[in-house]
Amino acid sequence: MAEEPKKLFTRDFEVHASIKMLYPYIQTASGLAEWFADDVRISPEKVFTFIWDHEERKATMSAHRINHFVKFQYLPESPGDQNDPSYFELRLELNELTQTTFLRVVDYSDFDDQEELADLWEGLLENLRKVVGG
Repeated sequence: MAEEPKKLFTRDFEVHASIKMLYPYIQTASGLAEWFADDVRISPEKVFTFIWDHEERKATMSAHRINHFVKFQYLPESPGDQNDPSYFELRLELNELTQTTFLRVVDYSDFDDQEELADLWEGLLENLRKVVGG
């Protein structure tokens, strides 16, 4: 049985907070636990465990740049994931003209319904805005 092809979802969300204030919320386990997942733990080997509704997904931080972006790559759960791993990237951007901060979400996964995924991220970003007051 062939695996579903993965899809790339990208969306920019405006957040009324400074990049320096937002960065810990996208890069640390404690920050992510406040808005992104029910709980986030990090092991001594730097493996992040994201918990939603008692289900766990493990990921490593595959790339990051302070006050710019962070990329989490999920650990493979199937043979197809070995060659084509799912990941998500959270990128902070400032519109110089308007001085508006945006969080760009890049989500590469086998999540089928793009509209449902957009709603999911919208809800997560609403949580983040509440946490940072933005």
